Formats: sequence, C-alpha cells, structure tokens
Amino acid sequence: MPTFNAAGPSVPGQHYMIDPLNRIDLAEIESLIAGQRYFVLHAPRQTGKTTALLALMHHLNAQGTYRALYANIENAQAVRGDLERGMVIITRAIAQAASLYLKDQRLGDWLGQEGERTPAGDRLSSLLTYWAQVSDQPVVLFLDEVDALVGDTLISLLRQIRTGYTQRPDAFPQAMILCGVRDVRDYRIHTAHHEIITGGSAFNIKAVSLRLGNFSRAETEYLWQQHTDATGQSIDAAIYPELWLDTAGQPWLVNALGLEVSWNDRQARDRSVPITLERYKAARERLIQSRATHLDQLTDKLREPRVHGIVAALLEGETASIDVTTDDQQYVEDLGLITTRPQLCIANRIYQEVIPRELTWIAQTRITHEQPWYLTPERRLDMKKLLSGFQQFFRENSDIWLEKFDYKEAGPQLLLQAFLQRIVNGGGRINREYGLGRRRTDLFLEWPIDEAQGYLGPVQRVVIELKILHQGLETTIKQGLVQTADYADRCGADETHLIIFNRRPKISWNKRIWQRDVVWMERTIGVWGA
Repeated sequence: MPTFNAAGPSVPGQHYMIDPLNRIDLAEIESLIAGQRYFVLHAPRQTGKTTALLALMHHLNAQGTYRALYANIENAQAVRGDLERGMVIITRAIAQAASLYLKDQRLGDWLGQEGERTPAGDRLSSLLTYWAQVSDQPVVLFLDEVDALVGDTLISLLRQIRTGYTQRPDAFPQAMILCGVRDVRDYRIHTAHHEIITGGSAFNIKAVSLRLGNFSRAETEYLWQQHTDATGQSIDAAIYPELWLDTAGQPWLVNALGLEVSWNDRQARDRSVPITLERYKAARERLIQSRATHLDQLTDKLREPRVHGIVAALLEGETASIDVTTDDQQYVEDLGLITTRPQLCIANRIYQEVIPRELTWIAQTRITHEQPWYLTPERRLDMKKLLSGFQQFFRENSDIWLEKFDYKEAGPQLLLQAFLQRIVNGGGRINREYGLGRRRTDLFLEWPIDEAQGYLGPVQRVVIELKILHQGLETTIKQGLVQTADYADRCGADETHLIIFNRRPKISWNKRIWQRDVVWMERTIGVWGA
C-alpha cells in the first residue's frame, strides 16, 4: 500500500507521486541533451530533484539513444577542500552508480588501475574521457548535490568538467546536468589560498539554468486524493484551500502534512475515520512544533547575511529597510524561502509561522510567565491582563532581549510573538500575517475554551495588530484601527487589540506605556503603547 513520502526520493508503487517527468520540461531537456549542452537544474531542498533525475535517467536509457547516469556526490562535502580525498569520493560515486544503474563495472576497474596513478586534478576528467570512449552510445551524466562541495574540491570539479567540455561527445559526456539547491552563479568558493571564486567564472560553459518548481494546486490536491483512492479514507474538501495556503505546493510540506494527518494521527490509521479540517489543523500544528529536519534546515539559512536583509524587511513590513542586490534576492528565492510574484513575500503560510517561532525559540524558553496566570475561571484568556503583563515584561526586558535577536529590526514584534507563544503553547494557536509594505504584523489567536472539546467546541478568537510608530501617534492609531477592524472582520474575531511600539530612544517609558479602548466601526478595540 503506498504512503505519503517525506524522506528521500519517491518510488513508484511505494509512494503517492506526481509523475516526475511531468514536473520538468522534458522536451527542453531532451533538446539540450541532443544539442550537447551542459546545464544546471536547481531547486530548494526536498522538492523532488533526485526523484526527477532518476526518472529522467531511466527514461533516456529506455530510449536507447544515450547511456545516462545519475550520481550523488554529496559525500565529498565531508572532506571539504581536501582535493585528493574529494576526488576519490567523487569518482568512486560515479563508478558505483554505473555499476548499480547500468551494470557497468568498467569505471570501477579503471579506477582500480589507471585511477590510482592519475593526479587528483585530472582524475575526474580522465574517468569521464575513458567512459565516453568505451561506451557504445553517447554518455549523459547527472551530478547531484554539486553545491554541497567545498573549496578546492568544488573548483577542481568544475574546472575538470570545463576542460573536457571541448572533447564531447567522443571523449567526454555529450551532455551534463549539475544539480543542487543553488544555481552555479551563486557559488561562493573559498580556496585554500583564501581566494573567493564564483561558480560562474569556474564554470562558464553553462547553457541554461532550469528550476524545478513546486506542485501546482491541482497536483497538490491530486496527490492527497491518491490516498483516498488507495484507502477509501475520506478527506474533507474544506482542507484543500488551507493545504494550498499552508504549502503553496512545496512537495515536502504537502507530503509531510499528508503523513502527519493520515499516519502520525493514530486514530486516522483507522481508514473509516474521516480526515476533517480540524484534524488537519492539529496535524499542521504538530508538524510545526516537531521542528522536522526540513524546517530546521530552512531556518538555519536565516543566519546567512544574504538572507537576513530580505527576511528582516518582511518581518518588519517595511519597504524602506530592504537593501539587497538582485543576486541576493534571487538566491533567497532559489532557497525556497520567498516568492517574488505577484509580490515579495514568504513562500507559504507554514514558513511564515516557522520563521518567527524559530527566531524567538530561545526567548520563549526563558520567559517565566505561565499560562494559568492569564486564564479566567471560565478558561478564557484574559487579554487585558495578558497584554498588561507583556507591557511590563517589555519595559523590564526589551533592552536585553532586543540585543540578543539576530533580527533586531523586527525585535519588538518578535518579542511579543515569543511572549504570546509561551502563553498559548499546548493550548491554542497563533496565525501570523506579515509582508513587505504592510507596515504592520497581524496576529490571529485561537483559544479553545473547553479543553475536552478542543476546537470543536467554543473558541475565543482574538486579533492583535502590531505597528511601529513612524508618524504622529494619532495618525498611527487611526491607520491601525482601520487595519485592525478589517483584519478582524476577515478572521471573524470577537476581540481586537492594536499595539503600537515606540522605538524613539529619548521617549521615557512612562510615556511609552499606556492603554485606551476605542470604539471603531461598532467594535471596541484595545489600543496599547509599548
């Protein structure tokens, strides 16, 4: 019985799948191969690159025109810039792949004889020359995880390929695909002599860069519908709009959520139990809290300087604060963190949720305020008491914590989110909306009042809007009231609050900390200064 796959390449018959050859432009790739081109296929991690390359290899070999081979050379990353050991690992990986996929032992035999006598700087090109000369068909090579290599090992690989390029197809592969997360132009290679060489200069024979995209909305739904077809388990149609907003078709997220809701939810292993929208939302929260490897790798990128400027501006909602190059913006998009069309924003709703949680994780664990302090006898969140508690916490701790945040630009917003996350963890949910040019962050808090019924029972819904004071206070309040009321209407919230952070250093805390209630459009909105 097939399952959702959130680990490694997908295998027909074992996993629910979208045909990998339908996810790439097969006609263009076949044209590039026929034209003896060397090119790049890149995509964010766990998008389906390996699955697509393996499928392409089998497709080409079945046609009989080429001898196509896939090889993963990631293991050479471990030796970093050690060229000798790196080339041993890379050439062995190619020879082992030829033995596995093509049943061809000749590459391994060559390494055991000629390879040992060939200098590391020529070993890869010599191996590929030998293979091309003894093969009955032109050879095509797919090298995966190229951008995982480091320093002189990576430079030598690129240069050996470039050197042999003019000998194709008789004495070098007819075509080659370099695959990884990044495009070659984004390689920043540090040599043993402290030089920095860009991938574009080391590999200037690249014909084109192709990017493997996410699932379409139809493909996302079709993958989940395969589960119903295979098991008979019904899936509430109301899930699909949420699934699309949460994932935007990112393949790992689509599969991981499917696995979470259909298998890790033990009750749902009984296929007579329908997968409801509430089960889906609970699975989504568990996935986020799990800090799974994919999400962990994603947030690790937030520490990179090339990523920081863009994500900080998005968290802060300020267009004026973004100052990055076109290459840096393309790099962050290639990582899968952002999209740029129709406008610059975080790539999907789960990443929107994960990023601030990860950035505030340490702060959450250090905050000593406890959930029971802010619950009424009816088990509702006492929002006035909670936000008053935050004001005092912010007054006492902001100087310390804002210095600790990597993302100081969005520090006040992040500190409030850490405080709220600490209080609602395990009991409620916080949904976040933010984006470039919004000049605000929107938080939507859902709190089940009856623990036994959870979200199937009565739910307290609260909108909290965050703004930084840039203009006059009354102008900022008026703008914030309009935005808060509009967001509350869209969310169906019954309680609304607007928090305005004053970051002007000469203003005393006594003037920063205040609270008033304002009636706006028949809503009473709590307005808070911090």
